[in-house]
Amino acid sequence: MCAERVRRPEGELTRGTTNPNRLRRQDLWMAATTRLPPEALVVDLGYGASPVTAVELYTRLRTVRPDVRVVGLEISQDRVDAARSFLAGRQDAYPGLTFARGGFELPVGRPPDLVRAANVLRQYDEEAAWLTWERLRERLAPGGTLVEGTCDEIGRRHVWVALPEDGPATITFAASVAHLPKPSALAERLPKTLIHRNVPGEAVHAFLTDLDRAWATAAPQSVFGPRQRWLATVEQIRRTWPVLTRPPYGGVRRWRLGEVTLPWDALAPRR
Repeated sequence: MCAERVRRPEGELTRGTTNPNRLRRQDLWMAATTRLPPEALVVDLGYGASPVTAVELYTRLRTVRPDVRVVGLEISQDRVDAARSFLAGRQDAYPGLTFARGGFELPVGRPPDLVRAANVLRQYDEEAAWLTWERLRERLAPGGTLVEGTCDEIGRRHVWVALPEDGPATITFAASVAHLPKPSALAERLPKTLIHRNVPGEAVHAFLTDLDRAWATAAPQSVFGPRQRWLATVEQIRRTWPVLTRPPYGGVRRWRLGEVTLPWDALAPRR
């Protein structure tokens, strides 16, 4: 009898570059804003050549949901083998953390409650990114969420979108404000569905332009530190844009982290 043919995972292999704490901002945001059910199943999709981001996601989510299960998925079997080698002998320290080969088909046994796809769609064109959003949302558990975004190599600039089953809900800009020359520097980290829309006439371009203007106006606050300048910037921009101002997505506690979150519809591209 012939061996069963193994189906190739859906998606394309990424470069796989990663660094410890690269996705810390996104991890902490998900831990604070995502309501995970008991024994939630979470997927770290395309974690890269090192399992470090999946391990960190597991560790941070376990602080709010101690029974969470996290599965790291990668297209490359070599990357899966390396991650499993890391876990060998450490299973007692990471109960509920596993690694498997897979892609957008999400072969994890049941629909996941949360899928994190970070720096996965950068190499896709805009239409393929929209289709991938739809494909992944269709595979979520009821009440589940997809969080997709892009960050720089060390995690100082990050933009992500939260997508429940019925479509994009919020977009979050997050930065180390001490290393931010101006807010529009985050434009290069926009999701693929928006990055080519940062042109006059599109909402995301108008928002980043206004955010730069507010940042410049708040320059006198720099004497009290970059965090105070950022807080003054957000206070000013929320007068004209629908910045989320209440927990868990908004308010001073989140803004102090260098974040600002808006409803997706406020920046959605013209289609």
